[in-house]
Amino acid sequence: MADALFPPLEPYASGWLDSADGHRIWHEQCGNPQGAPVVFLHGGPGSCTNPDHRRFFDPAFYRIVLLDQRGCGRSTPRGEVQGNTTPHLLDDLERLRLELGVQRWMLFGGSWGSTLALAYAQAYPGAVSGLVLRGLFLASDDEVTWFVTGMSRFLPEAWSAFAADVDDQSCAGLLRHYHARVAMNDVAAAGRWNAWESSVMAVGEAAAASLAPDMGAALGRVRIQLHYLINSCFLAPGQLLRELERLGRLPAILVQGRRDLVCPPGTAYTVARRWPGAQLRMVEEGGHSSMHPAMARALVQATQDMQRLVAPI
Repeated sequence: MADALFPPLEPYASGWLDSADGHRIWHEQCGNPQGAPVVFLHGGPGSCTNPDHRRFFDPAFYRIVLLDQRGCGRSTPRGEVQGNTTPHLLDDLERLRLELGVQRWMLFGGSWGSTLALAYAQAYPGAVSGLVLRGLFLASDDEVTWFVTGMSRFLPEAWSAFAADVDDQSCAGLLRHYHARVAMNDVAAAGRWNAWESSVMAVGEAAAASLAPDMGAALGRVRIQLHYLINSCFLAPGQLLRELERLGRLPAILVQGRRDLVCPPGTAYTVARRWPGAQLRMVEEGGHSSMHPAMARALVQATQDMQRLVAPI
């Protein structure tokens, strides 16, 4: 990974985007202030940005915008689910674009970030110059069921611990159980959900250093994730596939790990077949993580290849 990404860099500007309902969204900018705008959309729902996310982009070419979505990372109130839906996030993005004086920007997102990128591009196609998407996730019931119960075929030990003492071990039953427990600030339940998610994310990836989780932060992150999953991510069934026609030939590069078990390749393949402007790049040795060396190389190559298409007007 270290050789694939651009060198570390610091923001030249940062601030808050305030909303009328009390949310404050943290954002920062780095790279070239006069460059081609790109916005990084983090995963989750409920995760956040980190300094390595700045490094997928050539800082001499791109004006790099990062933000922590509602309730996430440095945004406040942390872990808040009131006033926190996909339409709220899309509105935040559009208000941020206008506040920063950006005419059109490229969207870069993986996993849940790819979901949000597609939803935004379909709502505001004229504000988008292109997209780089990784590990596509359309928030369908099938994909969520795969994540909650389907992966038990690969992780029977972890799933047994995750589903223990839950009467209804269907996907819907597990979501209801954990959503209710975490809504009551049950730290132990958040820890079990976090352990299952960590096990799923680790399949096929290189071993990482084990760090003691910040359970306060984990509780907020899991609360948001379950809030979205139990509400079908606030999207209509089939919405993102159905609305692909709105994107026409808007250029996109879909970077998909062949070994991604979290967001399996079939989704990216389906999207690429229905979207004339999309190019699918299957990374044979890649998994779900953007920091997998092969995935990092492919993502940086994608942002480099997009330069000719998203140059500032």
